Amino acid sequence: MQEIRPGDSVYIEPGEEHWHGATSERFMAHVAIQEADDEGQVVTWLEHVTDEEYTAS
Repeated sequence: MQEIRPGDSVYIEPGEEHWHGATSERFMAHVAIQEADDEGQVVTWLEHVTDEEYTAS
């Protein structure tokens, strides 16, 4: 896990699976710039996590 703080910039390699979220006490907002792949798709959504999975850290 990588902690990201206000003002940080993060680069995610194309094809790298990742997720982002907040904590139960703090929200998170972000701006993403994405390029489309050869099929025109800009994102591949993965499975949702449950509240139990999210808080299990």
